[in-house]
Amino acid sequence: MRKIALVACSNGLEVRKKGSVEELCAYLEGLGFTPCVSPCLYEKDPVFCSVLSGTAEERAEALMSFYRDPEVQAILDLSGGDLANELLPYLDYEVIGKSQAEFWGYSDLTTILNAIYAKTGRSSVLYQARNLVSDGGFFRRPAFENTILQKQSDLFQISCQYVQKGQKQELSEFCGTLVGGNIRCLLKLAGTEYWPDMQDKILLLESWSGGVPKMVTYFSQLRQLGVFRQIKALLLGTFTEMEDRGCSPTIEELACRYAGSELPILKTRQIGHGKDALAVRVGDLFHFF
Repeated sequence: MRKIALVACSNGLEVRKKGSVEELCAYLEGLGFTPCVSPCLYEKDPVFCSVLSGTAEERAEALMSFYRDPEVQAILDLSGGDLANELLPYLDYEVIGKSQAEFWGYSDLTTILNAIYAKTGRSSVLYQARNLVSDGGFFRRPAFENTILQKQSDLFQISCQYVQKGQKQELSEFCGTLVGGNIRCLLKLAGTEYWPDMQDKILLLESWSGGVPKMVTYFSQLRQLGVFRQIKALLLGTFTEMEDRGCSPTIEELACRYAGSELPILKTRQIGHGKDALAVRVGDLFHFF
């Protein structure tokens, strides 16, 4: 039996989203998988606007139960928000390191994706599976199917353009281990044992919300952490609010200002919070196309 688990390690899903989860389950069943839904998927007390789907220990145990099941091929986190880093001390990284299951999630799940890499050396996928049952992401189904069923790379074919070439290395040289994800959520890991090693990495940064002041704060912290001196390249995904509002300076201009002129910086519109987004593996080799 092949299983795919559906979890919510960050904020619990609103009950009104149950229909889209059921649609996703039906889609996965059509691919030959048995969907296994976490008991901590939905918010527990919607009357009082609580986003909790369980305690940190309960949500961590729900996740670990799927890692311990040898029939689970992938674990798709359908959540986002603020709460995922609460689970990090309660995860069994030895079990995660030995499991065949691959973790998928995005946004606030950046914390878990990078923690898994930092603690086990294993990769995880930055992608929101709920997009597959949305109008904007439905057309990505063939790429997902080829990836999950045939182990092909269709969902990971990311195209990029230079913002600045830095030391003028050839594009073909930009192959390296990718870390990062959502800029706000990644910085929750700073100073903890879950912060990934940045040396010679390709750092991906993207964001849903936040204008220029917030991005200045985040880029300042990254510079003060010495990140831009360690990484080999910076990859910018979409910064939805800044780009929708036409903010000035742009995210590209801010990146150049804080990362410095020597660091190669690239941009893609295919990674971020858009329903049509593609995927990347955090903790695995990344090639620019």
